[in-house]
Amino acid sequence: MNTLTRRSLLKNTARLMATTVTVPYLVRCSALGADASVAPSERLTMGAIGLGGQGMHNLRNFLTCVDLRVLAVCDVDAKHRSRAKDTVDAAYGNKDCAAYNDFRDILMRDDIDTVLIATPDHWHAIISVEAARAGKDIYCEKPISLTIAEGRAVADTIKRLGTVYQSGTQRRSIGCFRFAVDVTRSGMLGPLRTLHCYYHNGPTCPPQKPEAVPKGFDYDRWLGPAPFEAYTPRRCHGSFRWLYDYSGGQLTDLGAHFNDLAQWAHDSQYSGPVEYEGWAEFPRDGLFNTPVRFEVVATYPDGVKMVYHDETEPGRGPRGNKFVGDDGWVSVDDTGKVTASSKAIMDKLKVSQRDYNYMTGHHRNFLDCVKTRSQPISNAEVSHRSVTTCHAGNICLRLGRKLRWDPENERFLNNETANRMLARAMRSPWSL
Repeated sequence: MNTLTRRSLLKNTARLMATTVTVPYLVRCSALGADASVAPSERLTMGAIGLGGQGMHNLRNFLTCVDLRVLAVCDVDAKHRSRAKDTVDAAYGNKDCAAYNDFRDILMRDDIDTVLIATPDHWHAIISVEAARAGKDIYCEKPISLTIAEGRAVADTIKRLGTVYQSGTQRRSIGCFRFAVDVTRSGMLGPLRTLHCYYHNGPTCPPQKPEAVPKGFDYDRWLGPAPFEAYTPRRCHGSFRWLYDYSGGQLTDLGAHFNDLAQWAHDSQYSGPVEYEGWAEFPRDGLFNTPVRFEVVATYPDGVKMVYHDETEPGRGPRGNKFVGDDGWVSVDDTGKVTASSKAIMDKLKVSQRDYNYMTGHHRNFLDCVKTRSQPISNAEVSHRSVTTCHAGNICLRLGRKLRWDPENERFLNNETANRMLARAMRSPWSL
């Protein structure tokens, strides 16, 4: 059965289903085929693009899914590419995995149904749009985009083409975080007042001297649509998050998770705040240029405030969320610890600690939705709206002024300087 026929079959099956699968569940991917005897015609296929630390973490989880076959990997770093191919080949006991330097080689293959995208952030939108146009369903690491305009382009493309898109906001698939959201949405906290999002401070980096590009690293392709800059190791791989050309610092790295949960708790998954104000301390010199210290207060039309904190409250614990209403509060963090203002809330708690295999539930939700043509738990529109709160917060901090936002038209009100920051120019030949 070829890819086109398989995809048509999946869509036709979905039309016959009376319900839509959208709620994630914490099971290993292999649970749906414990004996690994899945017929080739029933197995999805995948190509993986971007195989650094998070990309490999995603890849290893997908390799446990017996109803999925990874056929190809792609990375502009030959070391990452070779490591990923070896990992896939070892999982399947053969040497069949193809390895590419150019993501378009994966998109051209008719035998690949889905793609994993775990590149640096400045590549997410371009590859997602091209993958959707190529007929691939998409699991893309967060954030969905580098800018608000890019996010809108991705969400609109996904909707127009009927692509299944899952963002890597995996905390939606962790029981303790889902509990805090459900309690808040249930009304147990009374009228909401404040949605706290706790991150970490941003890092700094001293000035770096240009170096020769390492052999096997296609640096020009790594830069892609970003402006050209001389190579230095601290610019690339894990450190890219702290440079505006490629990411948005802690606001988009951790904000993509915790702002997303706050949006969900407030039932604003398809809208957002209307005002942004805050303060930030930026690096005085050196390579990194995203905020080190910061606070943003985003206000919804009903007066509820979402607050982005650069560090946790003294004695509070690791990064996480705290939702506060007139009648109580609930708090959750990355250790899986849940606390609340009342015994009644805690009595409802069904999960007491983090499931460290939580990503398998998020991946399982994606694969099931590919088969049923359903909306995943972190679909493109929801992910775009959540990350918009991060991008808008960054624009507010960079301009150092209070901003008013129109969520319906996705424009700042009476501030054309801010509106010019909704998109960024792309280095030729890349575009959306």
